[in-house]
Amino acid sequence: MPVSVVTWHIPRRRVLPLPGQEQQVWEKHRHQQSLNAKIRAKVEHPFRVLKCQFNFRKVRYKGLAKNTAQLFSLFALTNLFLARKILFCRP
Repeated sequence: MPVSVVTWHIPRRRVLPLPGQEQQVWEKHRHQQSLNAKIRAKVEHPFRVLKCQFNFRKVRYKGLAKNTAQLFSLFALTNLFLARKILFCRP
């Protein structure tokens, strides 16, 4: 069997800086964590709406087709819920 290359997307371990470079390393790390947080927030926000607003915490149906259909419809509703201010805004 061929070995596939796995890319792990996990946070890096903290690196101890050399003396005199603490501020540079800290700013670089903080900037990287800020970029990660922006992406993470955009990805995780629809799941919060799905769980809190629509109370979707457990899968109720048996079968992949029904579960997939329910999730697609709930995420479509989530997109409408998140865009409600834009949709109801009157010029």
